[in-house]
Amino acid sequence: MSDRVTCSIVGGVADVRLNRPDKMNALDPAMFAALVEVGESLKTDPSVRAVVLSGEGRAFCAGLDFGNFQAMAGGPREPAQDTIGETSGRITHTGQQASWVWQEIPVPVIAAVHGVALGGGIQVALGADLRFVHPDVKMSVLEIRWGLTPDMSGIVRLNQLVRPDIALELAVSGRMVDGNEAVAIGLATRVTETPREDALALAGEIAAKSPHAVRGAKHLVRLAAGGAPVADVLAEERRVIGSLIGSPNQVEAVTAWFEKREPCYADIG
Repeated sequence: MSDRVTCSIVGGVADVRLNRPDKMNALDPAMFAALVEVGESLKTDPSVRAVVLSGEGRAFCAGLDFGNFQAMAGGPREPAQDTIGETSGRITHTGQQASWVWQEIPVPVIAAVHGVALGGGIQVALGADLRFVHPDVKMSVLEIRWGLTPDMSGIVRLNQLVRPDIALELAVSGRMVDGNEAVAIGLATRVTETPREDALALAGEIAAKSPHAVRGAKHLVRLAAGGAPVADVLAEERRVIGSLIGSPNQVEAVTAWFEKREPCYADIG
C-alpha cells in the first residue's frame, strides 16, 4: 500500500490520513491510487464500524498537484483516461472513485477538515458522509480558476448537500468558504476547533452501536438522498427493519439496555 495514505484500525474505527504534508496533501497519481486502494479495502473489512478521513500537516488537501496544472498550460491534450470503470463495472474513473469510494463504504465516514480543502480536496471531503470543519478552514470548488469544472463526483455530492443555486454559485465563482458558512449552507456538518479529535470521538461512539443497524441507516439515507422513488425507499425501510428485528445484535442491544451494561456486538459476518 502506498505511503500517500495511511490507515490504522483500532476498536472498529479506521483512521485514514492523507499523508503528503510537505505538499499540503496535494493530489498526484499516487495519492489518487492510494485513496482508492484504501477505500476499497475498507469496503470489505467486516471489523470496520466507522471511518475518519483527515489530512496530515497544515491542510486537509490543497487539491490537484501544481505539476498537473503546469502540464495543462502546454496546450490541448486528451482527457486523462483509465480503465477502472471498464474493468470493474464501476460508474467512476480513478479520480471520481477517490471521492466516491467513501460513499460506497457501508459504514459512516467522517471527514475532519482543517487548513484548506480546495478543488479536488473539497471533492474528497464531500465524498464523506459527515464533515467536521475548523472555523478557519478555507473550502473552495476551485476548478473554475483553472478553466475547469469539478470532475471527481463533486457535482453529485454538492447537489445532495446544498441548494442547486448555491452549488452553481460555488462552482462558477470559486470563492472561499470558511467553516461557519460551510455549516450554514449545508456543505459541512459541524464546526469545531478540533475536527479530527471530535471526528474520532464520534466514530468511537458509532463503533459502539450495533453495526448492522448503523449500516442499515447509512444505506437508507443514501438511497433517499440519491433520489430513489419514495415507494422504493419505504419498501427498503421495511426490508431493513425486518432484517434487524430479532437478530442477535438487536437482541443484544435490548438486553444490554435492561441489564444496564455496555452491549457487545458481533462484527458483520
